[in-house]
Amino acid sequence: MDPLKALADAERKPYWLDSPDKPEPLRRLFEETAADLAVVGGGFSGLWAALMAKERDPSLDVVLLEGRRVGWAASGRNGGFCVASLTHGLANGLARWPQEISTLVRLGRDNLDEIERTVARYGIDCAFERTGELHVATEPWQLDGMAQDVEIARELGMDHRLLDRDQARAEVASPTYAGGLWDRDGCAMLDPARLAWGLREACLSLGVRIYERSPVRSLRDDGTAIELTTPHGKVRAAKVALGTGVFPPLLGRLKNFVVPVYDYALMTEPLSPEQLASVGWRNRQGIGDGANQFHYYRLTEDDRILWGGYDAVYYNGGRVRQEYEQRDATFATLASHFSTTFPQLEGIRFTHRWGGVIDTCSRFSAFFGKAHRGRLAYAVGYTGLGVGATRFGANVMLDLLSGEPTERTELRMVREKPVPFPPEPLRSGVIQLTRWSIAQADAHEGRRNIWLRTLDRLGLGFDS
Repeated sequence: MDPLKALADAERKPYWLDSPDKPEPLRRLFEETAADLAVVGGGFSGLWAALMAKERDPSLDVVLLEGRRVGWAASGRNGGFCVASLTHGLANGLARWPQEISTLVRLGRDNLDEIERTVARYGIDCAFERTGELHVATEPWQLDGMAQDVEIARELGMDHRLLDRDQARAEVASPTYAGGLWDRDGCAMLDPARLAWGLREACLSLGVRIYERSPVRSLRDDGTAIELTTPHGKVRAAKVALGTGVFPPLLGRLKNFVVPVYDYALMTEPLSPEQLASVGWRNRQGIGDGANQFHYYRLTEDDRILWGGYDAVYYNGGRVRQEYEQRDATFATLASHFSTTFPQLEGIRFTHRWGGVIDTCSRFSAFFGKAHRGRLAYAVGYTGLGVGATRFGANVMLDLLSGEPTERTELRMVREKPVPFPPEPLRSGVIQLTRWSIAQADAHEGRRNIWLRTLDRLGLGFDS
């Protein structure tokens, strides 16, 4: 089918947020109030921070301030891959913190286990499935290193299995697969919006005061507490956990460390039993391919296919704008790539198309810190794998605010900062050159040009 015809009826809104399960909004903050802990941001970072603060100490008075609706931004627009990795994959972690990698792998696995237990404990209906994830090679060069990756992963206690071409296609029937790697228990698939809404209800059940449609316009430290001002109210808090992601930071020091990158996705109509049988996919794993410009895809609870990725777009100037959430050229490219991957699904239509903004830093995994004499903590820069890692980041923020060292706060990953991005307009030039170079690498069997090799030597090597 012509990609444009497949997209003709696709609504321009995030599939997960277009749901009858979406809760009614909570009230705005209309008064001045005080709290032991104020959490800024109603995405996963903020929700986990508020929930775990109350679990640690039920007597704490916790307020959460969200500028729009809980889960409306990245937390409600992603693919629903909840992975154990805290480092944006094993390779990135090994390259940056090899001496700590066994600890980071263990903490990541424990974090995913705790998410699963939390979902069960609070009865959160978010279609949680511990399926694992397939990393598939669609070109022979992408197989390079997979065997070594599996060997290292197994040494670290990870349940990884190497697949040849026939084994990969037996899992999911695509003529594009040349082989793959199956991480059998390090990833769960879920409905991210329903997870966010479920965490909202869990927070409310423990007594967290949540105010939606209450953006924090300013932050002021008067020496004894931090005052947060919204359009119609104020919160005076002894401590603050900042989980605002990519949006303009309330803490000036963060502005050079994070850039907004837009990611796009499509959702198909539900597959018929015959269509699903033609694809296989009996184990329902999440899938990502091995290109630098990679696709990610998965089955939903009702057997739709979410298909996203490939284009990671930085708009020059680094602004966050609603109009960037729709990009027809990318949607057409994604639809064309989908038909190449699954030719047996000819004629299937897409029901939703959307984009969302990701908080990206130069090390491609979250970084952390404190400000205002230890009264404020932040976690930011997840670069697209935040569904699981935000719970770890929230724990780090709470540890930092406690002032007591923990295993988490002693990690180099937590103590160190990424390399900052250069100022504009140089920033735009560097990022666009890197995006072009990544596309060139994919077109030339993964060979990285001198620019990418230079970034590699500086510890900044990356893919999309």
